[in-house]
Order: sequence, then C-alpha cells, then structure tokens
Amino acid sequence: MKDREHGRRRGQGELEVQVLAALREAPEPVSTGWVRERLGGTLAHTTVITILTRLLAKGAVTREKEGRTFVWTATADEAGLAALRMRRVLDGESDREAVLASFVTGLPPQDERMLRGLLERAGEAEE
Repeated sequence: MKDREHGRRRGQGELEVQVLAALREAPEPVSTGWVRERLGGTLAHTTVITILTRLLAKGAVTREKEGRTFVWTATADEAGLAALRMRRVLDGESDREAVLASFVTGLPPQDERMLRGLLERAGEAEE
C-alpha cells in the first residue's frame, strides 16, 4: 500500500500512528468514517477498520456501540503505543531477564542514564 502523497510505502506501524493521532485530535468518540476522512479519505473503509481493530487489540483505543456502528476513542499516545508494542514483544519471550539485559546493554549511554533515572523515580513513587 503506497502513501499517495509521498509516493512511498508506509513504514511498519506508521498507519497505526496516524490513526491514533487522528483519534487523539477528536473532540469526542468518533466513527470509522470520521477517522478515514481525517486521514485524507484515500484509504478503504475496511483498511481503517482493520487498523482500529488492531489498535483495540493492543489496548491503544476503546470502542463503544452507537446505533449500528462503533465509535472510537484513543487511550494511548504514540509513546504509549510504542510501549505497548515493547511489552507485547517482551511478553512473548520465555527468558525475560535475558531479553531485558540484552536491551539495556545495547542502549547508548545517554539512554541508559535516562532509563536508570526513570526506574529510580518509579521506585520512589512506589514508596
């Protein structure tokens, strides 16, 4: 599927990010058609439904029945969506400690410092 405005293929997850951003701009729960129009109206209705359903399965959106259709609301932002993806990958691994250790040792020093600071603040908040 090509991004018609830029003449290139979308990156993995790019469409999910665009749909989520549109939902976050919505003043209230919105229909699939509203999301489709917000994205330029070039995507098939079924494509938008597929993306929304994937986001629902990831916990990034909620839906409510309104008449004969559903309306959608974002529950995560782009950072939250990335975190959901990371947790899903981690949950699929049998040796969580090895995966986390490999992740941390592969971080650049500034990211490692940032992660340590975040963990410290989270630990302080639990106390």
